[in-house]
Amino acid sequence: MTWIIFAFLSAITAALVAIFGKMGLKGIDSTLATTVRSIIMAIFLTLVSFSLKKFQDFSLKSFSSKDWILIILAGIAGALSWLFYFFALKTGLATKVVAIDRLSLVFVIILASVFLGEHLGWKSVVGAIFMIIGAIFITLK
Repeated sequence: MTWIIFAFLSAITAALVAIFGKMGLKGIDSTLATTVRSIIMAIFLTLVSFSLKKFQDFSLKSFSSKDWILIILAGIAGALSWLFYFFALKTGLATKVVAIDRLSLVFVIILASVFLGEHLGWKSVVGAIFMIIGAIFITLK
């Protein structure tokens, strides 16, 4: 059940990204802000990994070629997500941008079913429909 605590912590810190990002984008180009944010994240995560001794037995061969390809693709997808997110955040209202951005869960439900073979039950479908309706309500004027 610790995954629930981490999931809520993830949601709270993601909310802080939207708030701090929107506040910080006032006089800065969104691509530059995303790049600086990425550098800060890389430094922070490197320090965390070293402090937790995650590099202790690491070598480039620790990952298979398939692992490297998937991690590289995840990195590119994440970078594109951040670029698009900050583009939208720069000119849109934070609440509306985040409402649409969080529709990523709907896409995860669909893609996890197709690519990971995860069960797509009626509760997931109904929940996804409610999320779509909620995003529409939040973004309407």
